[in-house]
Amino acid sequence: MESWTLFWQHAPLLAVAAFAAGALNAVAGGGSFLTFPALVFTGVPPIVANATSALAVSPGYLGSTLGFKDELRQLPRERVRREAIIASAGGVVGALLLLVTPARVFAGVVPWLLLFATALFALGPWLARRAQAGGDAGWSRWREPGLLAVSVYGGYFNGGLGILLLALYTVTGESRLNTANALKNLNSLVLSWLSVAAFVVAGAIAWPQGVLMMLAATAGGLMGARWGKRLPVAWLRGGVIATGLVMSVVFFARQG
Repeated sequence: MESWTLFWQHAPLLAVAAFAAGALNAVAGGGSFLTFPALVFTGVPPIVANATSALAVSPGYLGSTLGFKDELRQLPRERVRREAIIASAGGVVGALLLLVTPARVFAGVVPWLLLFATALFALGPWLARRAQAGGDAGWSRWREPGLLAVSVYGGYFNGGLGILLLALYTVTGESRLNTANALKNLNSLVLSWLSVAAFVVAGAIAWPQGVLMMLAATAGGLMGARWGKRLPVAWLRGGVIATGLVMSVVFFARQG
């Protein structure tokens, strides 16, 4: 009874955080900077909070993938299938690594992961431009090993995943931005959903919080798609970066 009382006390904060995360993911990305800290601040252990945050933002990947279905149809089916399998395997491995990481170790790594993801988000446009300007330059042979490594990271900690995937595809020879985005969205979808499935099997999901936040994030994504057409992307990106930096500082302070 006491746990449900605490849940309802924290429900407004979790719902607002998830709604805002869904809206951010629809137009700029970075929603995990809101969902994960909100769960930790309401008393959810860090590993369970990370798994539940992944569940909360996972529906948004489906809409993003469907938005690029025409680009995916133009690609060789065998290549798309092979890369989806690699991303799936990496996502599961990353999720299993998270589940076997001692809670104290993960709590110590969290501020660094948040800071790394924030830096990736801030440097995302610059990385994409550099990757496109550099062309393939012999990096294409690293496409699938790189995809596996990025997918393991995504299964372990979702922050900055899309930026890493986009940079990987552009630097390994994918010159069409829409095609790179389509592959990024598809592989984010499969690795995210399989990593969440691993978390579910392991019992690492806080279900009341997860279901509430998943619904709120989905609603936020729908609204964010409308609002995003009216707000400058630079403002949204600035807000995400500021949030990521503040959250990093707060988590570093909690270790003191």
